[in-house]
Amino acid sequence: MRRKSGILLPIFSLPSKYGIGTIGKEAYNFIDFLKRSGQEYWQILPVGPTSYGDSPYSSFSTFAGNPYFIDLDMLKSDGLLTQEDIDSFDYGADERYIDYGKLYENRLSVLEIAAEKGYKKYARQIGAFKLKNELWLSEYALFMACKKHFGDVSWIEWPDEKLRKHDARACAKYRKLLREEVRFYEFVQFLFFKQWGALKNYSDKNGIKIIGDIPIYVALDSVDVWSEPHWFCLDEENLPIEVAGVPPDYFSEDGQLWGNPLYDWRKLEEDGYGWWIRRIDGVKRLYDVLRIDHFRGFESYWAVPYGEETAKDGRWKKGPGMKLVGIFRTWFADLSFIAEDLGLMTSEVIKLLRESKFPGMKVLEFSFDPNEPGTLEPHNYVKKTVCYTGTHDNNPIMGWLDNCDEDTLEYCSKYLGLSEDEGFNWGMIRAGMGSVCQLFVAQMQDYLGYGAESRINIPGVPLGNWRWRTIKSDFSDELAEKIDDMTVMFGRA
Repeated sequence: MRRKSGILLPIFSLPSKYGIGTIGKEAYNFIDFLKRSGQEYWQILPVGPTSYGDSPYSSFSTFAGNPYFIDLDMLKSDGLLTQEDIDSFDYGADERYIDYGKLYENRLSVLEIAAEKGYKKYARQIGAFKLKNELWLSEYALFMACKKHFGDVSWIEWPDEKLRKHDARACAKYRKLLREEVRFYEFVQFLFFKQWGALKNYSDKNGIKIIGDIPIYVALDSVDVWSEPHWFCLDEENLPIEVAGVPPDYFSEDGQLWGNPLYDWRKLEEDGYGWWIRRIDGVKRLYDVLRIDHFRGFESYWAVPYGEETAKDGRWKKGPGMKLVGIFRTWFADLSFIAEDLGLMTSEVIKLLRESKFPGMKVLEFSFDPNEPGTLEPHNYVKKTVCYTGTHDNNPIMGWLDNCDEDTLEYCSKYLGLSEDEGFNWGMIRAGMGSVCQLFVAQMQDYLGYGAESRINIPGVPLGNWRWRTIKSDFSDELAEKIDDMTVMFGRA
């Protein structure tokens, strides 16, 4: 496989006049920037509709697209909105940080205006879209309509007990009662996938591959759990028995309590893992490469009793291993995978990664421990690995350098020959570009030399993440040329 490189930038971090990045013009411009920079990959985060906390890893659906990413200017070009329609809502005034409260209040309202004309204009296309996506769309639209009807509370708090348990007659009742709301949520998904399809065609045409991200778990407050509870470890009230997390470690004495319901792997295996096949097939149309978050959970996973306040009192349980991972390889031979193999790596997890034949990950920010010299550094990397400066969960390089201890900074600087003249961020990027890894990915913030203020996410902190955005001036021709020069120098062009 030829050496190559890419840039990590979430959709929501793109520039926009309307509060959040979208899959409109600025997404096309970023593809152009990638091409000018000699890059071949654009890595993004999950694109599903987000819930409380705004995390793309906690979505109402594993199949649906985020309505916030629908571009309003494109809807204006399609004749579904006027500029007056768009400007009549407040999406937030800070061009660097997303105001999710304003989006929650206003973004669907402007899409409702677009729907009034869109139903008629795209009637035939909407019908075809519904048929093509009938496995998930109808249930998703009903779920979202019911959430709105009950004040956006989680489905486990819905007052209608039969609906909460997904009783067929109750679902039919609310589908009729909320038919206009159901129709609207179906239309919104039509708009998202219409715009995404055009963007994907453009990226294909320009030789840019999109790396997507799939969380191993789904959110409890999701249509996936509500409509198909039998695939999850739930009790007779459809409440979780145990939930997901990770155990205490050096970084967190309480561990991390994620709260996702766990899979009933026995039932999934009996069904031939059909639910997972449908899930991967759903995201396959979005991406060229799929990064599997928390890959080690397929070998064994941390199960915490539902209701616990921390992840301390959990236990390790065996996952499906190659029974499922092997299906990924055979069913989706034309889709490439990356295994997020960070965290606690046991011999069993290493064995599963080797058998999967998926490339794992190396993070430069984790590679310099002065107490273990010669063990973690880039000279230990192997070809079939993806090298990152840092992931969305890490501080950008300059923020990391500002916050790491003096011994680590001194050791890293000595190993890489970092200097202020070159720029510490460029020295770290040089290390990744020059590594033996077949693919190198840096966060856009790292190329820009931005610090902790541009961090995407702080794990374990539930609020205030996923907000940082770029502005148009960040994507200069001068920066593209500099990235391209380094890409060529290290044989990744």
